[in-house]
Amino acid sequence: MMYLTQIIQQFETHEQIQNLDLNNQEHLDKLQLLSDKIYNDANLTEEIDTLETEMLKDASNYSLIAHTAVKIAKSKRILAQIEQNIHISVVIALYNEDLIKINDTKNDAFEFIFREKIKQMNDLTFGLDRVTWDMIIVDDCSSENYKKKSEQIITKHNQSGNTEYLQLKEAVKQNYEPHKNLNESESRGKGSAVKFGMWYAAQKQMKNHYIIYTDADLTIHLGQCGLLIDKIVNEGKNVAIASRREPESVIIKTGKRKIAERLFIYMWKRMLKRLNYIVDTQCGLKAFKSEIINDLISVNIEEKSAFEIELLLKADILNRNSIAKVPIAWINNSENIEPEKEFYLEMLKSTAQMYHKYLPANAVSHKFAYFIKNLNENDWNVLTEHVPEGIQIKSPIHYDIYSEITVDDFKHILESN
Repeated sequence: MMYLTQIIQQFETHEQIQNLDLNNQEHLDKLQLLSDKIYNDANLTEEIDTLETEMLKDASNYSLIAHTAVKIAKSKRILAQIEQNIHISVVIALYNEDLIKINDTKNDAFEFIFREKIKQMNDLTFGLDRVTWDMIIVDDCSSENYKKKSEQIITKHNQSGNTEYLQLKEAVKQNYEPHKNLNESESRGKGSAVKFGMWYAAQKQMKNHYIIYTDADLTIHLGQCGLLIDKIVNEGKNVAIASRREPESVIIKTGKRKIAERLFIYMWKRMLKRLNYIVDTQCGLKAFKSEIINDLISVNIEEKSAFEIELLLKADILNRNSIAKVPIAWINNSENIEPEKEFYLEMLKSTAQMYHKYLPANAVSHKFAYFIKNLNENDWNVLTEHVPEGIQIKSPIHYDIYSEITVDDFKHILESN
C-alpha cells in the first residue's frame, strides 16, 4: 500500500490542488489522471480499501482530489473483478438544465455536463470487456428551443450511439407505462421523468442489468458507479444508494444547510420507521436491479420531490433490508439556492400519504402523519424557526433512535408562537 500512498504524495506535491471543483475541466482531467494511476498500480480492491482507510484516519492531510480519486479507482477495480458480463443504464432527468450555473462559463452548461458524464462512463468502463453501458436522457417538458438545442448536443457527442434522448410529454401522449391514463401537462415532475427513464431502460430485459439514476449536474462523479454495483452484485442487495452521511463519505457543500432539512429528516423518520436504517434519501445517485423496476414504479403516490423516498420504501417492502448505503464523494461548488422551507413540508405531506398507503398502523407514526397532514406553510415556518435543541445538536444519523421530540412538543411550539 505504501507505493499507492507515494503516488498520491507525488501528485499532490506537483499539482497542489486543494479545492476540487467538478465543474472545472482542468480539475476533472487531473482527477481522472490520479484515479487512473491508483487503479493501474493497485492489483486488488483490498489494497485500495486499505489506502482509503489510512487516508481517512488523517483526512485533513489529503486533498479532496486525492480522496475522490481513490473512490473512483476503487469503483473501477470492483467492476474489473466482477466475473460475469454486466450492463449499466444511466438515467438522467432534465428540465431546462441550461439554467444551471457552472464555473466554466466558456461552455454551454448542458453540453459541458452531458459531455463530461459520457466521458466519465467511458473512462470507468475503458478496458473492462465485461462491462457495457448506455445513457437515457428524459426531458421533462422543456421549451421547444431547449429541446432542439439538447438534441443537437446529444447527436454531436453521442459517438458510440449508446445514448437516447426521450421526451416525457411524448411518453404521456403515447400512453406508455408508467404513465397510462395521465393527461398531458407542462411538467409531470422530476419523479415522473426518472421513473419513465427507469421503466424504459428495464424494457431491455438484459441479464445482469443495473439501472442507475443520477442528477443532471456534476456534484457526483459517475466514476463511482462501481461502488454501488458492488453492493448489488457481491452482497445481494436489490438497491444501492449513495449517501453523504456515512463516516467514509467525502462531502463539500458551499453554503450552510438549512435547519429545515434536519427537521424534515427527523419527522419522516417518525413516520417511516421501516426505513430508519437510511438517513440520506435525497442524494442523486441510486442503483437498482433491473428486474425490480416494474414493482417499484407502478401505482405510485409521488411524482415530484419525494419520489425517491417512495421508491426506497417500496424496495424495502419488496425485500426487507435490501438497500445498501454507499459512502461517496459529493462535491457541490455551485451557488445554487437552497430549497425553500416549504419544499420540505410538501415532501413531508407526501411521506404521510406513503405511511397511510404502505405501512401498518403505528401509534407514533399515525400521530405524526396526522399532525403533518394538517400543517400549513405558516405553521411550518414557525417550526423551522423554533426547532427543538435536541434535533439541532444531534446528527441525523442518530434520528433512528433519538425520538424524544413528540407531536405534543411541536404543538406546544405552535401554541407558544
